[in-house]
Amino acid sequence: MDKKKKSGTTSRPYIAFSASVCLLGFISFFLTRSSSPSPIPLKTGDDGPFSSASFDTRAPYTSSWGSWWHPQRSHGRGSGEIGRGWNLLYHLGGNGPWIEKVEGIVEGGIGVPEGCRVEQVHMVDTRCDSVDTFKAMGNMSFPSCPGTLSDSLRRMLEIVGMLDVLKRIKGANSTFKGDLEFVNDWEYFTKDPDKHLEQLTTTGPFAGTLEAFTTGVKLRTRYEHLLPSPDHSQKTHLWASDSNRVIETARYFSIGFFGLDWRDTSTLHIIPETSDLGADTLTPGDTCLRYLDDSTLGHDNGLTMLLRFRETYLPAISDRLYTQNPQLRFTSGEIYSMQEMCGFETLVRGSSPWCAVFTHADWRNFEYARDVIHYYRAGPGNVFGPVMGWLWLNATANLMAEGPAKAGPLFFSFVHDGDIVPMLAALDLFHDEEDLPVTRVAADRRWRTSTITPMGGRVIFERMTCSSPSTSTVSSSKDMPDEHIFVRINVNDGIVAIPACQDGPGKSCALDQFLQIVKRRGQEVGDFREKCGLGEDAADRITFLHQ
Repeated sequence: MDKKKKSGTTSRPYIAFSASVCLLGFISFFLTRSSSPSPIPLKTGDDGPFSSASFDTRAPYTSSWGSWWHPQRSHGRGSGEIGRGWNLLYHLGGNGPWIEKVEGIVEGGIGVPEGCRVEQVHMVDTRCDSVDTFKAMGNMSFPSCPGTLSDSLRRMLEIVGMLDVLKRIKGANSTFKGDLEFVNDWEYFTKDPDKHLEQLTTTGPFAGTLEAFTTGVKLRTRYEHLLPSPDHSQKTHLWASDSNRVIETARYFSIGFFGLDWRDTSTLHIIPETSDLGADTLTPGDTCLRYLDDSTLGHDNGLTMLLRFRETYLPAISDRLYTQNPQLRFTSGEIYSMQEMCGFETLVRGSSPWCAVFTHADWRNFEYARDVIHYYRAGPGNVFGPVMGWLWLNATANLMAEGPAKAGPLFFSFVHDGDIVPMLAALDLFHDEEDLPVTRVAADRRWRTSTITPMGGRVIFERMTCSSPSTSTVSSSKDMPDEHIFVRINVNDGIVAIPACQDGPGKSCALDQFLQIVKRRGQEVGDFREKCGLGEDAADRITFLHQ
């Protein structure tokens, strides 16, 4: 629990929120006014030149007006549109700034369907808008934000990974040419790695602090009607896993959503990331012992599959760079680190010359490599992923069944990206008929990490009450028998229909059917304690999610 005491001043939420909006405008003003470097001419390979939709640092990417949907906007609901040209941010595999999901979504935007109103909201938010450690070592590469490696091990892997690449380059004592010519004058984007790595970024148009604050303002814009009245004495509870950057994310979000005096109206609870909590946790990857110990089917399965796929495309890049600079031969792990560096430097500086080293084809392969590691590390391709993710999904379903009058209207949880992936696997929201192959790119896959768990990715479950249902098999509200209840899922500001249940307004799912789906998935994925090798005395469910 956040133990800072309340301010002695009188709470004025409306004044605090106005100040928050002014703060956002102040930050935006300076980001817009500051000088920006010229756009980087990224390599095109055989795909043709970049279009106007390319990653242009003079006009940093921001979400469309559709993501700022307000119930009283009169000129349409809006939908996220990025443009039809190439946009590098959609190929960084979760290693880049937050982006809207624009493919595989319901048409019509995120506006509430006509005749409906949102009455309960559940958000799970991942905050990796940070300068992550580069967990690469030779042919090894650990995914971002695993939530399971100790800080000392993370630092060790970072030093022998990304910084080792830079040391080799500088130690060559030669002038580089071709794609790597820029490294002759390039400087690493932090002079104090121990201080800045694994922290929210605080500079540039993609700063993690700015994104968290903006997310809070966005959600207040949509759900202000669910906030308690100013004279309401009960506080709204929020939850964050015990990681500094996750906690800071929750705090910046709270300023945007509740206002500068957010501690007067809300309480942030810190949930430990320890292994002794059983199922009563936000980070089941830390408590599922067999998941951690099984080197074949558990956490390490993602790394195994990644290494297999990497060898289908990285050796060719190594050959190309060696032809340009024969004084140094880069390993596959080092080249992969260079691709990761593009996204991480972009978070800090707004752009990165490392992005221009690679072709469109290289980036599509990197994107898929990131899909592979998440898919097999804790997603649909991991035998433990769904059972870990079902814990939060089940707790949320129970709260939706209770409804806002009994359970409360607002639930916000903040975790690592590796904790959202299992939940999506539990719901089977992005179902692929076959597991992702590692000998080629599955171009028609639904599992795309770039738009599912970008840094700052979020999933929102909305309970809606509608007066004009499009199906006769619907849930009825006991308080309002003429109205019906539906569930809608928002993934990074794109509405995603549940494959087996989309007959409601805006392809939403009737609450009763949604609850049946969650129950059936629980039976399919199995018991958490049994599957994870925990004793009967271990917690078997999440108990802390309540207002």
